[in-house]
Amino acid sequence: MLLRSDRVASLTGLRAVAALLVLGTHAAFATGSLSHGFLGFVYARLEIGVAVFFVLSGYLLFRPWVRAAAEGRPEPRVGRYARRRIRRIVPAYLVTVCVVYVVWALWPAEPTPGQTWTGLLRHLTLTQIYTHDYLLTHMHHGLSQTWSLAVEVSFYAALPALAYALLVVWSRRTWRPARLLTGLAAMAAVSPVFLIVVLTTDWLPNSAGMWLPAHLWWFAGGMGLAVLRSLGIRCRAAVALPVATALFLIVCTPLAGEITMGPVPLWAPLTKSLLYAGVATLLVAPLVLGGGGLYERVLGSRPMTWLGEISYELFLLHVLVMAVLINVLDWPLFGGPLAGLFTLTLLCTVPAAWALHRLTRPRSETGGPASPVPDREFAGSARFALTHG
Repeated sequence: MLLRSDRVASLTGLRAVAALLVLGTHAAFATGSLSHGFLGFVYARLEIGVAVFFVLSGYLLFRPWVRAAAEGRPEPRVGRYARRRIRRIVPAYLVTVCVVYVVWALWPAEPTPGQTWTGLLRHLTLTQIYTHDYLLTHMHHGLSQTWSLAVEVSFYAALPALAYALLVVWSRRTWRPARLLTGLAAMAAVSPVFLIVVLTTDWLPNSAGMWLPAHLWWFAGGMGLAVLRSLGIRCRAAVALPVATALFLIVCTPLAGEITMGPVPLWAPLTKSLLYAGVATLLVAPLVLGGGGLYERVLGSRPMTWLGEISYELFLLHVLVMAVLINVLDWPLFGGPLAGLFTLTLLCTVPAAWALHRLTRPRSETGGPASPVPDREFAGSARFALTHG
């Protein structure tokens, strides 16, 4: 099922689910629900919505390079690719950052370390995570979720070089899918090595665990799906979803680490990140490889695709809206019902997200993409249609 402009409806619907997961984990944190035993683990792991966004990015952005290689055509033009990414991502983001900083300047909200001129410059340039002690220097309570957008943008910038290395240097300009998948596996292996360096040495800032290398295996999952699709591999939802559910239940146990801000065993973040990669890739696989069935139809339904259309803006605005609601309603600190805060935040954010989408979307589109992840299938050259803080 396709939406207008060749947009894949089910992927747009999945983007809506990912945004709701991110909103859910933030609402759980704000209401103190993360301390509720096993349910607390489940609420904390809803951050997996970020991994879903990254897998979608890996698939949709790498696919035109894969198709070009498989069909013997010239690779996508990098200039056009960059212009479309900037045009889709930047306007809504800049408006959000400016609104957040104005709100915190005029409204007696909770002090936040990022509310400085340096913090503003860092957020405007999506460089806020490239510092030591990010939580104490540039993290802004109204923009805490945008760390993942900074990672997205760094992947956008790195992708042409990654594609060149994988398809030109490694695969020697010939269509060698097995060799390409091996190269992607090697790329994915960068993540655990990088995390081990971050967690066991002082060579990098303590915020380095938020950087792109720590999440490359999430993007690699989507990139691998792009290769598998060109090979005609299928994946039935009836198989993928139960496995994804089982892996998610495992990640909701102490095996993937306790819910704490303190030191954790080395194996915990490695296990959690690997399981996130597996779950997110399995959620996307049936939608892009075929075999989605009812799962695909539900995600491709009109309500889900409509919400998916504004999911990027929902992602950008929901933390600000939640903060305003907590202060206006005098919400108890780390208290109150999770369902109530989640519902109120969603109801108040959706109209604002729709308005921001209408204001900033590319005018050539009848309904812009839904997140910091491109959402069209590509036909020919690079023709383009997004988390937890």
